[in-house]
Amino acid sequence: MLRNALRLYCKGSLTVYCCPVMTRQKQTCHVLENRRTYSSAMSERKKFYQDVSISHGEGGVFEINLDHRKLKTPGGKLFTVPNEALAVAVATEWDVQRDTLKFYTMHMTTLCNTALDNPTQRNKDQMIAAALKYLETDTICYRVEEPPGLVQLQKTEWDPVMDWIEKRYNVVIGSSSNIMGPTIPEETKDTFRQHLASYNFWALTGLEFVITQLKSVILSFGLIDRHLMVEKAVQLSRLEEEFQIHHWGNVEWAHEYDLQELRSRTAAGVLFVHLSSESATMKRKLLQDLEFPQPRKPWN
Repeated sequence: MLRNALRLYCKGSLTVYCCPVMTRQKQTCHVLENRRTYSSAMSERKKFYQDVSISHGEGGVFEINLDHRKLKTPGGKLFTVPNEALAVAVATEWDVQRDTLKFYTMHMTTLCNTALDNPTQRNKDQMIAAALKYLETDTICYRVEEPPGLVQLQKTEWDPVMDWIEKRYNVVIGSSSNIMGPTIPEETKDTFRQHLASYNFWALTGLEFVITQLKSVILSFGLIDRHLMVEKAVQLSRLEEEFQIHHWGNVEWAHEYDLQELRSRTAAGVLFVHLSSESATMKRKLLQDLEFPQPRKPWN
């Protein structure tokens, strides 16, 4: 198993930079821009280590080691995570890299860097306020008046999720076809604010990442509460795009690329939230899901 294969040792230090948190891009030109970014020197680098390991740090934290050197954040801090399951997830990202390090695929590492360095220097209250801003422009709150096919699709696909979250949290949200969107009651915002306050700083970092990917607090809560699967949540967040693709055709190199990237980032964010906030039992279960019975064969 991966955990047994990762040897516990630590000597020296090493700083590695990973790309910043990426936001969802809807247009083809943005996909092309992303690809140019991905090909930059900061996004890929020749692999410079052989072994990845996990070690215990002071205060019960876990560290990641590349060969005999400790990993550090872009801000120069020692890279430490609060539990073993999250450490295994990060170590796995480094372990599966081949000749070239593709930092833009290492979302768990990037989220840890964000939580550790806190580059925007925000506290929990500021993060919660930022997350609630997305509620005012939530993807599934905005409805179209035409064409009829899309109107019906939004009603069929989005209404059940809206009904679920209103019942789950005993709130009123609503939807609107007005460009200004629905008016969210203050009581609803207060309920969500209290719920978000129950998460620790690390979990909020992951949850905010998911919200920015889907442009939806509602869909993000559905994921974190395990009401939705990642594929379904991503599909719902891209409903209008998928409707247009169905009618006008799919540009595979652009649309498929964007879809797979969005799924990858969203899944990583959800896993990060759970690993940062779940009970010890759930962490062990998630850890077991991450382990492999045998080392994976190198890719051709």
